[in-house]
Formats: sequence, structure tokens, C-alpha cells
Amino acid sequence: MQQYQTILFDLDGTLTDSAPGILNSVRYACRKLELPLPEEAVLRRFLGPPLPASFQEYLHLDEAGTRRAVEAFREYYPAKGIFENEVYPGIPALLAALKGAGRRVVMATSKPEVFARRIMEHFSLEGYFDAICGATIDERRTDKGDVIAYALETAGVTDLRHTVMVGDREHDVKGAARNGLPCIGALYGYGSAAELHAAGAVALAGTVADLHAMLLQV
Repeated sequence: MQQYQTILFDLDGTLTDSAPGILNSVRYACRKLELPLPEEAVLRRFLGPPLPASFQEYLHLDEAGTRRAVEAFREYYPAKGIFENEVYPGIPALLAALKGAGRRVVMATSKPEVFARRIMEHFSLEGYFDAICGATIDERRTDKGDVIAYALETAGVTDLRHTVMVGDREHDVKGAARNGLPCIGALYGYGSAAELHAAGAVALAGTVADLHAMLLQV
């Protein structure tokens, strides 16, 4: 595999297992707004994609209903859900090895940037990143392609030939492609091999150890 000098990482399902906090926040929003609680398989589709799009697609809400659902989600998430979260084993060592090898490490997440920063600070991982980039809290920037474009600009990345995205869902792969980047699929996250292959992932990492070997060629 090509040696990449700049690596863009997704957050949820790639660096941390944030499923408990996200799903509990969705459940809270449904209870508060008296919406039918989706089955577990549908709930898990909220893991990864931009939140407003998920409420619209999976709960069939209109614009006003989506706005209320996102507001209810954010009553629970910043207070409790944000820390119902664990770093995948091996991620701190991977980030340290990348920085030790002189690589540029950037986060590109559809989670609001303010929350992404809090999570990295909570786990003492913020120092590994050259830039932590995410969505805006007002939802003006949530599309993954837009977030990746913003991350590239913020980090001053111009050499796209030696830059790669790492993410676990199809929107990571498609957002990377929109910006002329390949994407390695993090199969240990929330997406399936079929989803990631269909979206065009250049490779799949079944474990964090696999990802480490791919990025550092060890």
C-alpha cells in the first residue's frame, strides 16, 4: 500500500466506540418527543452519518420535527452521552506511532467540532492531532464531503496524492472521493464490508492492528 503522509480520521466507529452514548441520546429524544422508538437495527444506523439526515431518513421527520429531535438529542448528549464512549484498544499507540513517524494527523468528523474536541481532551488524545475538524453546531456544515474539504483547508493539506481518509461508513468513503481522496474502511467500526466495498473503499482494516500495519507498513 502507498505510504501516506497525511491521514484524516473519522471519530465515531473509527477512533472511539461511541455507540452507547449516541444510541441513548436518540432514545432520549424519542421519549421526549413521544416518537416511536426504532428497533435496534434501525437505531444502529444512526452511528456515523450526520444526525439530522438520520432523523429524517429513519424516523421520517420533516424539517421542523428534525430540528426538535436534534435539540432533544443535544439535551442528553453533552451532559451524559458524550462520555458513554471508549477509545478502541490500539488507537493511542497508532496515533503516537504516526506522529513519531512524522505523519500529519487530522480529524474529520460529522460530529459537531466542539464535541469532538471535548472527547479528545477527555481521553488525552488531542495532542496527536494537527487539526480537529467537525460539523458546525448549527448544522450548516454536516455533510462528510464538506467536513473533509474544511479539514483539508484548515490543516493546509495540498498534497492529495499522499493523503488518505480512514472511516467506518459509506459516507466517509464517498466524502473522501468527492475531495479526490482514497478511503480505508475501518471494518471494526459500524459499517459492513459490503457497504464499504460498494462505496469504493481502497482497503479494509479488520482490526486496529491491521490499520496500524497498513498506515505504517510494519
